[in-house]
Amino acid sequence: MAILFVLLALAFLAVLVVANWYLWRRLFRDTTRAPGWVRRGGAVLIAGGWALAVGALVAERAGAPFWLQRVLAWPGFLWMALSMYLLLAVLAGEAVRPLLRRFLERRAAARAPVPAEARDEEPETVPASPPGPGTPAPSGEPRPPHDTGSPRPAAPSRRLFVSRVIGGAAAVAAAGTVGHGTYGVLRGPGVKRVTVPLAKLPRAAHGYRIAVVSDIHLGPVLGRGFAQKVVDTINGTQPDLIAVVGDLVDGSVKDLGPAAAPLARLRARHGSFFVTGNHEYFSGAEQWVREVRRLGLLPLENARTELPWFDLAGVNDIAGESEGQGPDFAKALGGRDSTRACVLLAHQPVQIDDAVEHGVDLQLSGHTHGGQLWPGNLVAAAANPTLAGLERHGDTQLYVSRGAGAWGPPTRVGAPSDITVIELASKQA
Repeated sequence: MAILFVLLALAFLAVLVVANWYLWRRLFRDTTRAPGWVRRGGAVLIAGGWALAVGALVAERAGAPFWLQRVLAWPGFLWMALSMYLLLAVLAGEAVRPLLRRFLERRAAARAPVPAEARDEEPETVPASPPGPGTPAPSGEPRPPHDTGSPRPAAPSRRLFVSRVIGGAAAVAAAGTVGHGTYGVLRGPGVKRVTVPLAKLPRAAHGYRIAVVSDIHLGPVLGRGFAQKVVDTINGTQPDLIAVVGDLVDGSVKDLGPAAAPLARLRARHGSFFVTGNHEYFSGAEQWVREVRRLGLLPLENARTELPWFDLAGVNDIAGESEGQGPDFAKALGGRDSTRACVLLAHQPVQIDDAVEHGVDLQLSGHTHGGQLWPGNLVAAAANPTLAGLERHGDTQLYVSRGAGAWGPPTRVGAPSDITVIELASKQA
């Protein structure tokens, strides 16, 4: 296993090096005439960007001083997103490159003068013109007074021009994509409303609203201000119940306690509930369970509570298994009245198989971020039974939120953040 891990790490490193060399070549070497400060600056930019990105990841996982995490996080994580879209844009430019070159060649050919011998008429005699700058006057005649003799700058070659156009367009497209995706995260999540019919739900509970929020990822980038936006958005939906389904934080209570403080202002008729996500187990799950309880949320650690019209249960995340705190469906769902509807909070969609086995009517999850950065949705879809939205698995329905925040780059492309209001519908209504 250790040898396999080393081989995979070396393969990843090799791909990363080759990809960044290719970026440097297309963006800096191919767009300049000769070695100089532009090429050296490009190499420093690419290498320095990845040094900051790796430093941000290591600092977060190693629990480095929080001020250092914040210094590294913004430039490092944004570089990760920017370099990915630069690579995609430059690769897309490879398809455009020959077309643009062919267009320029045809235009140049169309503008070329036709030789006199190819015409049907005699060549026209053109009066001699005064010698141009830098050209010796014929027959030893002196140069005109205005002639300085300085050479004109050479125009860029066709290949160089095409490289500059493709490189510039790639840079603009990548920067625009990342800028727009970052703005989308920082302005806060939108509200999505989904109606879910439950066969066992009594008529009195028709229209019951559950605000589902996942993957807030408070950390060195998204802090207290972002948490307040999330709280204000949730409270604005006036839910009957609030479900926080994991990955609340990326860091310790010591560092992020103040950032999470606005959660104490969450308001719902039947309260706010919380289950752990995998990132809580990277951040000290036990201390965060205590902290969210102090803030007024009720953690469901492999437990359930009986609400007036249905059972609400929650299980720990799979990542807790390494600490002996993994999901226990039997503990959370065993011995309940199976004639009552049951809603389960479970961070990862892959827990749906256990939910189906235990007769859950609706599972609420997050974790996928909807892919967060296109084309990451292709990878996330392959690793999860449902990427985002509502799907049926046997007799159980699974709803997966794209999440409110972002992990790593504070950027989303093709997967906008959301807080979902699930409106339960009774088939008896």
